[in-house]
Amino acid sequence: MSPNVDTPALRSRTAVSADGTPIGYQTLGAGPDLLVVGGNLRTSDDYLPLAATLARSFTVHVVDRRGRGASGPQGPEYSLAKEVEDLRAVQAATGARLAFGHSYGGLVVLETARSFPLFDRIAVYEPGVPCSPVPTAWMAPFRERLAAGDHYGAFIHFIQGSGGAPAIMTKLPHWYLRMVFRIAFRGPAWHRMRPLLGACLAEHEQLAAQYGRLPEFADVTAPVLLLVGGRSKPEHRADFATLRDTLPDATLTTVDGLGHLSPTEPKSGPVVAERALPFLLGR
Repeated sequence: MSPNVDTPALRSRTAVSADGTPIGYQTLGAGPDLLVVGGNLRTSDDYLPLAATLARSFTVHVVDRRGRGASGPQGPEYSLAKEVEDLRAVQAATGARLAFGHSYGGLVVLETARSFPLFDRIAVYEPGVPCSPVPTAWMAPFRERLAAGDHYGAFIHFIQGSGGAPAIMTKLPHWYLRMVFRIAFRGPAWHRMRPLLGACLAEHEQLAAQYGRLPEFADVTAPVLLLVGGRSKPEHRADFATLRDTLPDATLTTVDGLGHLSPTEPKSGPVVAERALPFLLGR
């Protein structure tokens, strides 16, 4: 959390999912209730700059998805369906009729809305709905490195193999990236991220399993604002356009200068929030 971000007072709360797993969330602001559901390798703390901007108009509930923060573990029967149960529990506890989702959290929001008419409006930033096959070759070496306690090695396999890294990074040798990552990833952000590497793998396995289900998202009836970063790869932007065309009531907006992780960054998170605010307010 940046010291330059003025954050309203936070209240920590917990809902109980259908299988008994506690799902923690942080609440701030005042106004209509809005859920914020984050992505892979992130906790609710990473979304507080974005949430602080949204909290000028809403009571914002920033969810710690299972396996992170104040929530319980993913559990051996983890699945996307469990995430839907978790979000339904928080929605029931808060009464929220609005939702913002980022990346995998955007998939969770849209999957929930596909089956249950809980939300009046949904904003998502680069949601993880696969329109193309999801790379999986990195998963076996990632699992091996993680089992060996080599967190940097596992993270390198993820960065190089999951499809989001710049092309130059996929060609750099592991020894070089290990040296760079030991310097670049060693502060509080890495300490929050490192325990989430196991959850990262489980979530990407679920992500890969969703490929081929795109037509089912035509069942989402709520209006959707689909935000896409201008720095994202052209093929990813094309996939989001395909998703826009699948959803019955969706608007796609490109935010110039931003990338996939922008909702979690102290300076760009508020920018994302400002782009979502008019839509969430129904303007």
